[in-house]
Amino acid sequence: MLRPILAGLLGLATLGAQATDWTTPAEATHFRTTPSYADTLAYLERLQRAAPGRLKLVTFGTTPEGRPMTAVIASDDGTFDPAAARATHKAVVLVQAGIHPGEIEGKDAGLMLLRDIAVTGKWPHLLDHVVLVFIPVFSVDGHENSSPYHRINQNGPESQGFRGQSQYLNLNRDYIKADAPEMRAWLRLWQHWLPDFLIDVHTTDGADYPYDLTWYTEDPHKLDPGVAAWQQALMDHTLPAYEKRGHLASIYLEFKDGRDPTRGIVNFGSGPRFSTGYAALQNRPALLIETHMLKPYAVRVRAVYDLVQLLLARIDADPKPLLAADAAADARVIARAGRPDARVPLTFKLSPESTPHVFKGYAFTVTPSDISGAGWIRYDPHQPRTWTIPNWNALLPDLSITPPAAYVVPAQWSVMIDRLAAHGVAMQRLDHAVTVTAGSYQLDRPEWADSPFEGHHMLRSVDVAPVTRTVTLPPGSVIVPMDQRAANVAIELLEPQAPDSLLRWGYLGAVFEAKEYGEPRVLERLARDMLARDPALATRFQQRLATDPAFAASPRERLDWFYRRSPWYAAQAVGAYPVLRLDPSQLRTLRGAGVDARPAASPTPDL
Repeated sequence: MLRPILAGLLGLATLGAQATDWTTPAEATHFRTTPSYADTLAYLERLQRAAPGRLKLVTFGTTPEGRPMTAVIASDDGTFDPAAARATHKAVVLVQAGIHPGEIEGKDAGLMLLRDIAVTGKWPHLLDHVVLVFIPVFSVDGHENSSPYHRINQNGPESQGFRGQSQYLNLNRDYIKADAPEMRAWLRLWQHWLPDFLIDVHTTDGADYPYDLTWYTEDPHKLDPGVAAWQQALMDHTLPAYEKRGHLASIYLEFKDGRDPTRGIVNFGSGPRFSTGYAALQNRPALLIETHMLKPYAVRVRAVYDLVQLLLARIDADPKPLLAADAAADARVIARAGRPDARVPLTFKLSPESTPHVFKGYAFTVTPSDISGAGWIRYDPHQPRTWTIPNWNALLPDLSITPPAAYVVPAQWSVMIDRLAAHGVAMQRLDHAVTVTAGSYQLDRPEWADSPFEGHHMLRSVDVAPVTRTVTLPPGSVIVPMDQRAANVAIELLEPQAPDSLLRWGYLGAVFEAKEYGEPRVLERLARDMLARDPALATRFQQRLATDPAFAASPRERLDWFYRRSPWYAAQAVGAYPVLRLDPSQLRTLRGAGVDARPAASPTPDL
């Protein structure tokens, strides 16, 4: 009888120990491993049960392989929805981990930080004025596709997730085109919360150096001035406190020459396909964290934990400047619509002026390789070195446009309307046909990439000329007004020369294809008729024959030369960009034509 009683008591003691043991799965293995997604969720559910007034788990999407996408909402007073956060003037900070799931420090640091916020009491007032939205694993299917052989450059954990999700898409190239179901779910979460600040956690590849962590923020030219100033002040205040905790940090290190770090660093480019670039389009500051792949996994996790905790503490101490900067940025974008003096940069170039940067690195040698035929760089971590190197990170606006008062997308171009709706861009849908005369573009001489990138053959270059067109818009066409806070997202999607426009990603390639053609026997007669009517055309034809041997040797190209200058070809409107640009008077005319317009953007589901 005594043995069953003792066994029962031991069982109760074990349960009690388990109930108070908040060691995370990674800590339990001394950071040798990182937990599976199921074990990650199980730990988070334990935290939620222990602190229901501080933590709430929500499912915000489903992966292609059927797994739930989970986020944790954390608040000191149970503020678990965006309306309540806005009403109490709390800043919303979105921290995401595992968009590249082999780079998973953010997940394990997040589990530790949530425990210390909600359960152990280590940071009892960290979220008094902040609501934290934490995504422990963004690319869940990629996370579960784990192998010891996915991250050849990386020092642990023992097994890592795969860079692509289950459809082999890199989610950190998908923000603006939004192909992946995971990104569509993330966009709904973004629109639901509209975070004030985004932190995206990664692990770097590249050179060896003593920094635990490097970081990147978008260039000030890509941001509203107030947002850029707040972002700079945040990092200036936080980094000294971070280094006092024993960490060494640096700005993002993209070396101009991977075999000679002393030649300097450059801006890696970013753009709206990346997390920080997309946040910039949304008028929000964002921080990219890159832990150093060669540091032990425990060091990398602690590096993320400490930086995120310090950032949250800084924002929580005074959220008003962040909230004011974001609100002012939104207001400036709205007020800009239709102004003839407004300019919006589409592309950026490196500034020709560098600044000195103190770089802490290691001694290195470069020796000729009989394997690759190139130089083989090897670092000696036992010999630290400090160099002052040139920093070419600064960007300058390159190609800019004046935004219209509104865009118009004809109903048949549903792929464009779908993407606008996915991004929460406000639109109005026409319920009957209307004819409008407005600006657009003529596209010619397209050149396509030779190989696919993220599932697309991208349009590498194209000649773009402004034109005016008269178009009859069918019912279901949408007006996209620019007096909205998401105007920059619409500009990036719809302006053909924007680097991540839908045209550049190849969604509108059909506009370059002629669908009708002429038989050679018919074109022979057409060419003779055109030459007889136009002596100048005959001169140009002879000049082309004399200067272009390949053209002269191709019967097809010679006949096609005439066909492309004929009304039969012009009637096909090859290269006519379908999107219209309305000035304020054209927008008023369209709206005054008795058009009954209704909202066209998809509603955001409750999360």
